[in-house]
Amino acid sequence: MPYITTNRRKVLNVGEIPDSAGELNYLFTVLCRKYLDKKKRSYQHFNDCIGALEGCKLEMYRRQVEQYEDKKILENGDVW
Repeated sequence: MPYITTNRRKVLNVGEIPDSAGELNYLFTVLCRKYLDKKKRSYQHFNDCIGALEGCKLEMYRRQVEQYEDKKILENGDVW
């Protein structure tokens, strides 16, 4: 968990867009904690959070990163 200043937490908590990976991680953590506070802590609910984060990661890779990588292969040549 990245430790960011209380001032940055305040502005992030009201909707400011994060400036760094640490701030983005903070927002993911806050959202998961809110979910867990609502649902109570159990293996299933921990798994819900982890699964949702993993699904988001995979979808971002599939929809954004692959296209970017394909473009860069065309621009710079493939290493494989």
